[in-house]
Amino acid sequence: MTMIDGRRARGDASRRLVLAHAADLASMEGLDGLSIGRLAAEAEVSKSGIATLFGSKEQLQLATVAAAAERFAAAVIEPARVQPRGIRRLTALLDRVVAYSEDRVFPGGCFFSASAADFHSKPGAVRDALADQLENWLGYLAASARFAVEQGELPGLDDPDQLAFELQGTFEWMNLMAVIREADSAVHYGRARKAYHGRLIAYGGDPAIAELVLEPGAALR
Repeated sequence: MTMIDGRRARGDASRRLVLAHAADLASMEGLDGLSIGRLAAEAEVSKSGIATLFGSKEQLQLATVAAAAERFAAAVIEPARVQPRGIRRLTALLDRVVAYSEDRVFPGGCFFSASAADFHSKPGAVRDALADQLENWLGYLAASARFAVEQGELPGLDDPDQLAFELQGTFEWMNLMAVIREADSAVHYGRARKAYHGRLIAYGGDPAIAELVLEPGAALR
């Protein structure tokens, strides 16, 4: 039993290592272009070892999407949960999602933006998994906005789903331009924060809370 447990622990550690490298590579070079050979060289693991862990390229891609989702949640969602539901948590989520791109949680910018662009016209399990993760995030933003409406914190908002759509649209353009024009990335991150602040104010949000999104990290305090 001790031997079996030891092998399982080593297998889990190898799996985590490979998936961490896979997510980083995919954010820069594309999830569809992720190959067992390229990943083996990057992670310093044998090709046969990766094949044993994942079985096929598609299973590797699906596992990479799941691992990337965990990293995104750790960087964005979990820190924001220190704030109560409603406008405070929504503001914290917006602060964290800018920092997620700015801090290069994935070296190529947002893993999901890059991977969705890679797979948007390629039906199958991987595209479905990416769509599920994007919809889950959009739904979480909308739910946070809905709590704010129910608590009277965004009295002018009658469609939380529309607001979530607009907020994510701002993120996508911010992340794209910040990656393409890295030298000007601070400008794009600043514009996104101003856009988020403007939407919260437009729907009647407390200015003192909305202003927290303008200063990195302030919404978590």
